[in-house]
Amino acid sequence: MTRPPVLIMFARAPYLGTVKKRLAAGIGPFAARAFYIKTTTDVLTTVSSNAAWQTVMCVTPDASAAQGRFWPAGVTQLPQGYGDLGDRMERALMSFPDQPVAIIGSDIPAITHGHIQTAFAALGRSDLVLGPSPDGGYWLVGARAGSLAQGLFRNVRWSSEYTLEDTLQNTGSRRVALIDELDDIDDVTDLENWRAQIS
Repeated sequence: MTRPPVLIMFARAPYLGTVKKRLAAGIGPFAARAFYIKTTTDVLTTVSSNAAWQTVMCVTPDASAAQGRFWPAGVTQLPQGYGDLGDRMERALMSFPDQPVAIIGSDIPAITHGHIQTAFAALGRSDLVLGPSPDGGYWLVGARAGSLAQGLFRNVRWSSEYTLEDTLQNTGSRRVALIDELDDIDDVTDLENWRAQIS
């Protein structure tokens, strides 16, 4: 029997002053923390409401994975472990070496269940899938089999306009699908733009 795809949400335990620091610079740490908790919970609920894939959270700091008190019950929580973002994402993807797996962030309020379906469908035709963001990064990265993520994040300039470009440079002969562009909320400008879109 084929095992279901795995969707991994990367998240941070919402300790005051440690989440959404760029957003906090514009709206304050308490409002930024409240936004982060609500958005993460909403995104998690949206993407985990279907049995077509298994949803797990990959959290930092590592000790918060065992406590598990911040997020809805029933979702497996794993520690992100050591290293930069690329190290942690590669390790998470390769933890599922022989099944479809994708990672999303927790700050994408416009994400829908259909976006995740599209991503996993793309992995039926491609080795890798990426969901671009307007800022040059991406909101989703996935692999037809987790083992295909090896080396994908080498020398990537994170949180820059080159993040997607650098990652694509590492794909080599692996077939890549790009899906819908979505915004993540990094700062107050992103937040205002998103609120304008939904008002």
